[in-house]
Amino acid sequence: MADELKWYVAHTYSGYENTVAVSIEQAVENRSMHDLIAEVSIPLETVTEITDNGPKTVERKVFPGYVLVKMIMTDETWHLVRNIRGVTGFVGAANKAIPLTDEEIAALGVEKREVVVSYAVGDSVKIIDGALSSFIGTVEELDTERGKVKVVVSMFGRETPVELELDQVETI
Repeated sequence: MADELKWYVAHTYSGYENTVAVSIEQAVENRSMHDLIAEVSIPLETVTEITDNGPKTVERKVFPGYVLVKMIMTDETWHLVRNIRGVTGFVGAANKAIPLTDEEIAALGVEKREVVVSYAVGDSVKIIDGALSSFIGTVEELDTERGKVKVVVSMFGRETPVELELDQVETI
């Protein structure tokens, strides 16, 4: 059943996102619908604002007026979310909610995926994709959060750092 869980976007009145999220979670708890509605999320970003008192770090909603709900879409779950005070509907066509694609979910950073790579800093790797395909270099930096690896490649007698995607290199 977990395969059927998809992320849907519920449209809310602006400023009601937190209230809607809490209300959905309470309704799920009260009706024991954890198997149908797994998670409720409001995408946030951390921003540093410069004020008269100096820099201040605040969390800001990425999409004001929207709440993400990971659920199995049934008539029951549709009505539960749709009838929460502050929800104006789902994003989609007419009365049909359209789930987010895997690419959209990854871009939003809603779900954290653990990335496992078979190489570490200092290892020799071969570039298998892109303009530098078949070049061999040394891993200088790994950034699994962003999905990037920095490899130092010897080109024209010079050491050149190149930033690549994690799947563009493989261990030798």
